[in-house]
Amino acid sequence: NTAMLKQILLFSFFFFFCTPSLISQEYTVDIEDKLEANRLQLYAVNRNLVDLDVAIEVEGSGFKKREGREIFYRVPATSKVNIMTLIVERKKQALYSYKLKVNDSLSRRARQVPFELIKIDPKKPITVFIPKNCTSKCDSIITPLNNSPYNYRMVQVGEDESVKSQLAAALSGGLERLESMDTPIIMVAGKMYVMIETFEDLMAKQEEDE
Repeated sequence: NTAMLKQILLFSFFFFFCTPSLISQEYTVDIEDKLEANRLQLYAVNRNLVDLDVAIEVEGSGFKKREGREIFYRVPATSKVNIMTLIVERKKQALYSYKLKVNDSLSRRARQVPFELIKIDPKKPITVFIPKNCTSKCDSIITPLNNSPYNYRMVQVGEDESVKSQLAAALSGGLERLESMDTPIIMVAGKMYVMIETFEDLMAKQEEDE
């Protein structure tokens, strides 16, 4: 009946406009180049945490390039992939501009080639201060951080007297507490934490609202 039809249409309208997960998100991919002899290698750099398919269109002068159909390359999360090679003409400089097509709806037809993993900056900068008595509890943070895609800074407290004095002044208990600590001191976006003992806890701080 008419009332039921109106309800179906209203639900369809609400569902379409209120389900952003159905809409492809836009991701930024950078291009880096590296000259090797007379070959200018173009790399797609994916600093996102999702795999992407990337195709490039290049125009310019001073080089020759592969012609033919558009090719999408699989660029895994936090990695870079060589997606085009320009042959630089003798005694000329390659001047180029490019357009990218980036797709997070992965295709089985995308070309999969060797890739190089990269490190990316986390949402909030991370600095890990290692007190002299911190061993296993610091390893439980440092090891997964090293295996993660994130950049971070590590400081051995005992190797920098100025850092040591600043941390002691910021801690309740001062230098005596700092000297006895067996857990890391972690700065996340300028805030100091002394109770983070796992990588999961550290990542949770990344997601907290300011």
